[in-house]
Amino acid sequence: MQKIWKRIAVAVSAVVAVVGAFVGSGAAGGTPIQDAAGGALSASSTAIAPDGPAFSIWSVIYVGLLAYAVRQCFRTADDARHAQLAVPAILSLLLNAAWILSVQFGFLWLSEPIIVALLVVLVWTFRILRRTRPAGIVGAIVTDGTFGLYLGWVCVATAANTAAVLTAAGFRGFGLSQDVWGVLVAAVAGLVGVLLAVWGRGRLGPVASLAWGLAWVAVARLDGPLVSTPTAVAAVVAAAAAVVVTVVVRARVGWRGAAARVGAGGVRVSA
Repeated sequence: MQKIWKRIAVAVSAVVAVVGAFVGSGAAGGTPIQDAAGGALSASSTAIAPDGPAFSIWSVIYVGLLAYAVRQCFRTADDARHAQLAVPAILSLLLNAAWILSVQFGFLWLSEPIIVALLVVLVWTFRILRRTRPAGIVGAIVTDGTFGLYLGWVCVATAANTAAVLTAAGFRGFGLSQDVWGVLVAAVAGLVGVLLAVWGRGRLGPVASLAWGLAWVAVARLDGPLVSTPTAVAAVVAAAAAVVVTVVVRARVGWRGAAARVGAGGVRVSA
């Protein structure tokens, strides 16, 4: 019975998140999220804000979350895994909706602890995914792929949200220029991508969305009112570094797995 209620809660939370996203996008006649809170989250608000098209990745993430919510409602070989993921999945979906509402109602300051909490929950989720294995390719795509994209994008979104909140609060960067702050934040984002690549053993989801976000940060800094070539270059380099490390780590993990299988078959394999 407890498992059934958890599955229902995940499904309901997914619907709440998607409806919140629909309203937050302005599709229901409301204010688009980039125009809410006085435009604090628009592409021209801070040096680390990504250009508008970057947010289209939410469509992929929401489709994946709905697919996950539907899949976990039925008995599969991943049932034990779904049971571990239920609570963080529910929290991530509700925090997602809460973040949208906080921005829509102009409570930009409230959006910061919410998105930080969302990031922490997604790291928790990623930890569960890392120590468990999907039962098949469908589970790997729907579960690991979706939450990987979710985590990578929220890493970028948290940086952009923090910059927006600080700017709205009157923070002037301790006298450092926009270029310096842009390069520093891009470098930190790239480091996060590298750490996720190593910790996640080369999982593609996190780096795909993180690199996507950084690429659109670069685009936004090459045009518009906040042009910053150093930030654009730093964002591209950070994205490339995260991608390269992910590919290298994934290749090494694959090689070690193949070597272990060969070794188990009686063929000597060098360390």
